[in-house]
Amino acid sequence: MSEKNNSCVGLNEPRWVVRKFLAKPQYEGVGAIVRRSIGRFELRYFDPFLVLDEFSVTAPAGFPDHPHRGFETVTYMIQGSVTHEDFEGHKGTIGAGDLQWMTAGRGIVHSEMPSPHGTQKGLQLWVNLSSKYKMMEPKYQEISSKNIAETTKDGIKVRVIAGEALGTKSPIYTRTPTMYLDFTLDPGTHLQQPISKPWNAFIYILEGEGIFGQSKSSASAHHLLLLGHGDGLEAWNKSTKLLRFILVGGEPLDEPLVQFGPFVMNTQEEIDQTIEDFENYTNGFEKARHWRSESGLSLDF
Repeated sequence: MSEKNNSCVGLNEPRWVVRKFLAKPQYEGVGAIVRRSIGRFELRYFDPFLVLDEFSVTAPAGFPDHPHRGFETVTYMIQGSVTHEDFEGHKGTIGAGDLQWMTAGRGIVHSEMPSPHGTQKGLQLWVNLSSKYKMMEPKYQEISSKNIAETTKDGIKVRVIAGEALGTKSPIYTRTPTMYLDFTLDPGTHLQQPISKPWNAFIYILEGEGIFGQSKSSASAHHLLLLGHGDGLEAWNKSTKLLRFILVGGEPLDEPLVQFGPFVMNTQEEIDQTIEDFENYTNGFEKARHWRSESGLSLDF
């Protein structure tokens, strides 16, 4: 089989795979199953990334009413649909291939509940915010599947969630500079994708098996690969089936981090204040006092 080479970009220092994890299923929310790769005990934080979950949810399971402060949640649906509802009156459904980039900022209380039919699958990434953005007003960026930037070249398809790849750019604005690329490689293809040198980056494999990095590391579905320093990623699909993975990178914040469940701040004093704000419905959580989602449930944390 001849190898198709997407080599026009050229890399001077391809990154190595420095750590590899298998994300094992665990329960989260109310009866939902997630494979957590970042945010688990072996990898609490990979600056600026707090959590990466591959979730699988079948009603009546889900993620009922719960708060956030100090970071962003990025939800990317793979299969089915999830309905989102918050205390500001924002409500909508994201289906297969759709994206929601939510900046929690100073505070949001919301629910994420699955369609009543079948199993809903997707990815949720938590991106930390720098101290100057932690108390900003909440914001949403939502893009339907048909409007996500996408291109195909030499047997490689990429959906550009954030950043740029193969000459295609995403319209998403990232307060913490971030790239988020969904690659599908045909059998026999070779990818070279630039990554900003100072950024941290990782791969999460959704389907198939591939060879990754200068280390030529082999990995299959549900594995997280942390990449070392360098100017980009090389990946090969030497199998006879499709290979699909996400490549995510971000500029490290290099700030102190204190986390208490869904609250992520810079100091313990800020966490204590956040808990007080949430419990007393103040400083961004005022609307939580009388709001309940249609699910009527809430999460303890």
